[in-house]
Amino acid sequence: MDDAEPMMHIGAAAERTGLSHRTLRHYEEVGLVTPSGRTGGGFRLYTEGDIDRLLLVRRMKPLGYSIDEMKHLLAVVDMLRGSPEDTEARTALATLVQEARERRIRLARQLEMADEFSAMLEAL
Repeated sequence: MDDAEPMMHIGAAAERTGLSHRTLRHYEEVGLVTPSGRTGGGFRLYTEGDIDRLLLVRRMKPLGYSIDEMKHLLAVVDMLRGSPEDTEARTALATLVQEARERRIRLARQLEMADEFSAMLEAL
């Protein structure tokens, strides 16, 4: 980590990501996102990279990813960032992209059904 990289406390990270302090702490506890630093008093410090990772996790949540699935996806992302030409990671990424598209299709169907349900109730 570059010592000159700006870091922010949990409140700023929560504001930037739209996640609560509790959620940020939970994500650390389950191993999804570890803050890049701590103050002398033990307060969490987040970098822009941490914020990007939190936003990625936040985007997985509505698609129904479990913690283990999120960990797997983040591991693939980490592999690709460390070795962009890793063919195994690229194959895993292609699978993850297809799964994300399928989850999005299911979510869109659920939204359509919710709209139909609301319309039915309004018609009563």
